[in-house]
Amino acid sequence: MLFTGSVLLQDSRGRVDRGGALLAESGNRQYGVLVHEIAMASEVLEAVAARDSRRRILENLDPRRTAHIVVDLQHGFLAPGAAVEVEFAREIVGAVNDVSRALRAAGGVNVFLRMNLATDAYATWRSFSDHLGDPAEAERVRATFTPGSEGFELWGDLDVAPEDLIVDKTRFGAFVTGASDLHELLQERNIDTLIISGTLTNVCCESTARDAMQMDYRVLFLADATATLSDAVHNATLNNMAMIFATVVWTKELLEALV
Repeated sequence: MLFTGSVLLQDSRGRVDRGGALLAESGNRQYGVLVHEIAMASEVLEAVAARDSRRRILENLDPRRTAHIVVDLQHGFLAPGAAVEVEFAREIVGAVNDVSRALRAAGGVNVFLRMNLATDAYATWRSFSDHLGDPAEAERVRATFTPGSEGFELWGDLDVAPEDLIVDKTRFGAFVTGASDLHELLQERNIDTLIISGTLTNVCCESTARDAMQMDYRVLFLADATATLSDAVHNATLNNMAMIFATVVWTKELLEALV
């Protein structure tokens, strides 16, 4: 099924969804051109529609027990020419900021994650450096996401308030044992629901969301406030999330639920 800024509810076989399955008419949002063209699998959307849980989850959302997890919106991902530039990620900042402001006003918590590849952490993650292949490229990535580097810092256009949390992590998923103290910070604040935004959709966002669900957090995954390197990869993650790990929603309908 294809979802665009004007919300064409039609799948690859030309069938029009009249059940409001996954992403309803609220997808016609105010942020301009949709960053990724959302084209999720018909069978996934049909399964989600059969469960009919999205509206219930949004209607019962308690902002005071909700945290917005902004994943890795750092210079090393957003700056032109950066070590791991995700061009699409620059386009989601407005939506991310709107969610941060709305949740903050409603009594919730914003958490800004930063990827930290400082030497002591990176040295224990050989499988990642092996995957990068080229030693020079691996060193560039490591240096970019090391504290003190400009690439490590949060993107300057983000709305970060003094009461928000900034949490460093040393693995893609913030809930991996020893990767961060995110879980402890959330438990101290009685948080049971997470909103996921940021980059990369299929790497740190997906890894964090998968583990969060298995740790008994309810997870809302923002289709239009996450970004990666291509539409195909972005949609693959949305399919995975919607099938079992999270409730996939538009930014606009989440904002409406927070009012």
